[in-house]
Amino acid sequence: MQVAAVIVAAGRGLRLGGPVPKQYREIGGRMVLCRTIAAALANPRITRVLTAITEDCRSLYDEAVAGIADPRLTAAIPGGAERADTVRLALEALEPTAPDIVLVHDAARPFASAGLWEALIDAAAGSEGAIAAEPVVDALWAEGAGTDGAVPTGCCDAPRPRAGLWRAQTPQAFPFAALLAAHRTEAESDAPSALDDAEVFRRSGGTVRLIPGEPDNFKITTPADLARAERLVAEREPAMPSRIDVRTGHGFDVHRFGPGDHVMLCGVAVPHSHGLVGHSDADVGLHALADALYGALAEGDIGTHFPPSDPQWKGAESHVFLAHAGQRVTARGGRISNVDVTLLCERPKIGPHAEAMRAEIGRILGLATDRIGLKATTMERMGFVGREEGMGCIATATVILGETS
Repeated sequence: MQVAAVIVAAGRGLRLGGPVPKQYREIGGRMVLCRTIAAALANPRITRVLTAITEDCRSLYDEAVAGIADPRLTAAIPGGAERADTVRLALEALEPTAPDIVLVHDAARPFASAGLWEALIDAAAGSEGAIAAEPVVDALWAEGAGTDGAVPTGCCDAPRPRAGLWRAQTPQAFPFAALLAAHRTEAESDAPSALDDAEVFRRSGGTVRLIPGEPDNFKITTPADLARAERLVAEREPAMPSRIDVRTGHGFDVHRFGPGDHVMLCGVAVPHSHGLVGHSDADVGLHALADALYGALAEGDIGTHFPPSDPQWKGAESHVFLAHAGQRVTARGGRISNVDVTLLCERPKIGPHAEAMRAEIGRILGLATDRIGLKATTMERMGFVGREEGMGCIATATVILGETS
């Protein structure tokens, strides 16, 4: 199942004051938008993330995503005049590779949990939509109109019942084709502007489920919200240790040969008389390197994050796994210092493709090639590799999680 996330960052959002929109303000040393995108990318079920921005914020956007190397994050698109226009434009940009489900999320809500993303994806797996929302628990009062002897403005006029009322949040999840069709119909309608995508979907005849939201999934709108976000980040992300925390991880992978005319090695298709057999594309180089990164973080291995029992990873391209491992380093507040990969095979010859492999690893991880070692060795005709029954790879990675003095 293909799942896309649309991050709406096109609003000017200047209510916090100053020249920088709220989604580009920093909390805990990272821009709000960076945190929001990273939260979406942390879910392995999401196959693509598209951000809609205002064109005059292009440089701010580039700064926000500079540390994100995940290939699932695609180039941002310009938004529209209104939020509904922005969402429609983003959906139309996704149409050529139409996902099954799309989640629409506000850029200024960086704290939606992994569990909330999961619940919304599950709820929208059929024909219904789903939104994160919280039941209203406070008393509700209508404000006075202040005309013709009525209750003055700024004063309580009459209470309003709160039973059955919910406060909408994002993400909001929908079947992609149905939401795109609803937005196109809405764009041609003279009806008043919809409150959100749930209303657009409802107007088209769709059903939208209410999924319990989270108190911490608030939208940063006011200075008080920004201060609250800073406190939340301080609680969740303690200050860096006083000493550099250097981690080294080790990865090893093997795959047997099978039918085919090429092997995928470190993201490069190398012509060969056989292919490699595996649940995904069987790229031993990227698999071993991803496991090395997970190992440096003590976060298991590829199977921990992408279970082979899950059919959605059948035939998956291995850059998804490596990019996720790199994103986990970023999410832990760290960086990759260097990686080293040794491919074990009699054939094919690796030398002619080594630079392309280093370049591809660098692209996936956002790492300079002078920090990427890549080499190959034969097994002197010994063992299963020597008998050309398959290939193996050994990889190491060094990760730095703290650099404060």
